[in-house]
Amino acid sequence: MENRVEQLRRERGLNQEDFARAIRVSRQTVSSIENGRYNPSLELAFTISDFFGLPIETIFTHERSV
Repeated sequence: MENRVEQLRRERGLNQEDFARAIRVSRQTVSSIENGRYNPSLELAFTISDFFGLPIETIFTHERSV
């Protein structure tokens, strides 16, 4: 799954630690999401979506293989 979390976080001038604190996860979780090593749960995806005020599909995209 692709995501725009790092881009959106940087646009708001937040470091990983501050963003992690705001969404109540570890900095390592934020790093893993941004690097594509971890796909967040649906609940966490909604939390991130709410934080940025954007629809989930604007932040997270899934490329389907045929």
